Amino acid sequence: MSTISPRSRRARWPWVVLVIVLVLAALVVASEFVARAIVPNTVRSLVISNLDLPADQQLDVEVPGVMLPQLISGTLDEVELSSDEVTIGGITGSAHVRATDVPVAGGALGAAEGTVSIDQDEFGSLLAASQLPITRIALAAPNATVEGEVELFGRRIPVGLTVTPGAEQGDLLLTPVSLMLNGMQMDLDAVSGMIGAVGEQVTKPQRICIADRLPAGIALTGLRIEGTRAVADISADGRISIDPALLETGTCPRS
Repeated sequence: MSTISPRSRRARWPWVVLVIVLVLAALVVASEFVARAIVPNTVRSLVISNLDLPADQQLDVEVPGVMLPQLISGTLDEVELSSDEVTIGGITGSAHVRATDVPVAGGALGAAEGTVSIDQDEFGSLLAASQLPITRIALAAPNATVEGEVELFGRRIPVGLTVTPGAEQGDLLLTPVSLMLNGMQMDLDAVSGMIGAVGEQVTKPQRICIADRLPAGIALTGLRIEGTRAVADISADGRISIDPALLETGTCPRS
């Protein structure tokens, strides 16, 4: 009857440990691949459903870092959402959003913020509620120029107003920087004093509420012109993932 010597058993032991380690590593890698296949699709489906987007909406989801430890902890450190073209509140643009501390089993987000980039036409639609006489708009960083006509002394006078867009307390803010009146460069302060109400209308900063174009849980925090596009910074209330009221369209105060 043969026996295995202690020396032989000792020689085999490191190989057994190595095989076990390799099997466990393979299982971890396989689990990570499965998690990466399932989790982004689940997040995508939830976002599309909650925002009432088309089922075939192009929406990329990325979860940076190793996913398994995050799933075990019950919280994804970071989730990035991006789309080349998405329509929310009648406004279409490209979007990129970064959410942090995302509960796997549901709950409020730690934070969520991002950017939305829109073209001249879409930006112009945001100005529909302004007091500016707009028939044409052009974007050229860092400003926007709006053209139209104002009534002055019984005549329709062409006006071109250049403004710097921004944001203030969730509203779109337009700050005038130069004015062309009937083809002539005008001093903003002089025009404001000369032509009364019309001057006030085109030369003073204007705040435009756009809350009625966004879900109630999303707010405008900044806006700038980059090239020929307007880029809006947005932030979301972390409770938007658990409070349906925050997904409803917001409201603007009545004037």
